[in-house]
Amino acid sequence: MALRGPAGLGPGSRRPLDEAVAGAEGREAPALMAAGGAPEDNEQDDGRGQGLLRWDGFSAWLHCVCVVGFDLELGQAVEVIYPQHSKLTDKEKTNICYLSFPDSNSGCLGDTQFCFRFRQSSGRRVSLHCLLDQFDKDLPVYLKKDPAYFYGYVYFRQVRDKSLKRGYFQKSLVLISKLPYIHFFHTVLKQIAPEYFEKSEPYLEAACNDVDRWPAPVPGKTLYLPIMGVVMKVRIPTCHDKPGTTQIVQLTQQADTNISVILPTVHEVDIFRCFCPVFLHSQMLWELVLLGEPLVVMAPSPSESSETVLALVNCISPLKYFSDFRPYFTIHDSEFKEYTTRTQAPPSVILGVTNPFFAKTLQHWPHIIRIGDLKPTGEIPKQVKVKKLKNLKTLDSKPGVYTSYKPYLNRDEEIIKQLQKGVQQKRPSEAQSVILRRYFLELTQSFIIPLERYVASLMPLQKSISPWKSPPQLRQFLPEEFMKTLEKTGPQLTSRIKGDWIGLYRHFLKSPNFDGWFKTRRKEMTQKLEALHLEALCEEDLLLWIQKHTEVETVDLVLKLKNKLLQADREHLPVKPDTMEKLRTHIDAIILALPEDLQGILLKTGMT
Repeated sequence: MALRGPAGLGPGSRRPLDEAVAGAEGREAPALMAAGGAPEDNEQDDGRGQGLLRWDGFSAWLHCVCVVGFDLELGQAVEVIYPQHSKLTDKEKTNICYLSFPDSNSGCLGDTQFCFRFRQSSGRRVSLHCLLDQFDKDLPVYLKKDPAYFYGYVYFRQVRDKSLKRGYFQKSLVLISKLPYIHFFHTVLKQIAPEYFEKSEPYLEAACNDVDRWPAPVPGKTLYLPIMGVVMKVRIPTCHDKPGTTQIVQLTQQADTNISVILPTVHEVDIFRCFCPVFLHSQMLWELVLLGEPLVVMAPSPSESSETVLALVNCISPLKYFSDFRPYFTIHDSEFKEYTTRTQAPPSVILGVTNPFFAKTLQHWPHIIRIGDLKPTGEIPKQVKVKKLKNLKTLDSKPGVYTSYKPYLNRDEEIIKQLQKGVQQKRPSEAQSVILRRYFLELTQSFIIPLERYVASLMPLQKSISPWKSPPQLRQFLPEEFMKTLEKTGPQLTSRIKGDWIGLYRHFLKSPNFDGWFKTRRKEMTQKLEALHLEALCEEDLLLWIQKHTEVETVDLVLKLKNKLLQADREHLPVKPDTMEKLRTHIDAIILALPEDLQGILLKTGMT
């Protein structure tokens, strides 16, 4: 395997980037881009604003676009990286090269789409003008970007070509992004990849220029995204959306002729199609994902492996899956040794694999799902059985769930009957997915509500918050105290499913998913306490306070209040806008009450 990147676009292609890079390095004139794009972009409050650097619009959605080809002498190679200034380490390029092509045994002829996820190289400098951070706070927790990982969205083409030595044309167009918007980026690739393979680099450059003119990915807004003559209508969910609701309002009767594609979701996969071969065991798989158990999906192609892994991760939504997951994993992956070693227990990770070699390498893993070809919509494969791990010898073994795991909960026969009835009645896969997604959502909510209720009780009473003392601390999470609450306010209030719920909770409290969930909740509640403390300070008569205290104490108060303002802004504390204004007014009033020499010093110290 060899690398050619970061390769240019060839001598014949347009190079609009040169001026932009030069401008960004110091020449003022070309560094700023006119706020432009389609007229409708300007009408949206899209977060782009005036004076964005060239490629900032692109960077809000994508890190870069790669073209990976196959060379008889070099093997897989990065032929193009666009924009040309995009930074990828050699290790990242190597991972992209191997992950962008199906394993040779997959035999993927024609066009194939799939997704992979890989670890970002350590020590990478984060872009200072990255637009994603300001939107992250409004996203649901399961859609927040993970700073340590990139996603790769692949459109791979393999067709016979007698003019080539190898006899086949093999190439992948790959979108590299921090955003986990699987359905959205697969749709983008469907629009641009087929034509790219015909028209080559100038077409890719034009598509990237279209992306650079897109409005920013603001959660909660309906966005109109034009690309190569097609306009996509999307809405990115927010943390305030009711779970399970449709994320985009469908067009009214008055059709908008400018809209070519309406996406009802940006991130969801066809969950029923993925669970179809194993839907009798859906509830057991939900438990394994919830508990962060090591899980391998062995599939015939990267499309099936990546879709199934993403469906598994998605099944505990709105909980976030906090462990690592790899929709498509190969023997060349930089974490291969780490994840396949037998010297320690398998890590908490979900791997999607296609290479037969893994059947031997991962034999010691406790839970393995072996699936055959996913059937087209409307067809249902033979249901697989739960089998003992010792029966799994090769990737040619029969499809099945290979595990010795005993579920904590009794199987819900009603959902199975409902889905089976849907299959008999030829109910569309989309409708089956809605039923299965709602079932998983209700199961997860029944499980998490008692935990939410208990964690809310750890919050100090509002009357204990004093403006002149540090905000009070949250009470400690005590597992046994929580367990006692389940008798009266457990999942039996909202779920018909019987079983060992207590055992499931005990196991969950030791899992990475609980650790991640509780850290997130604790941070949110600590920020809430800080916000309430800020509001308590604003209600005080601070001018009366300074009359009773020395100048030194007054200056100390001003500095502390300024720090509070900075903290509220930096940490996005949930404070009301008028609270911030009140605090600024208080600071100004206190400074004006001080001698002039101190006023000058304090007005220069940070913002007011």
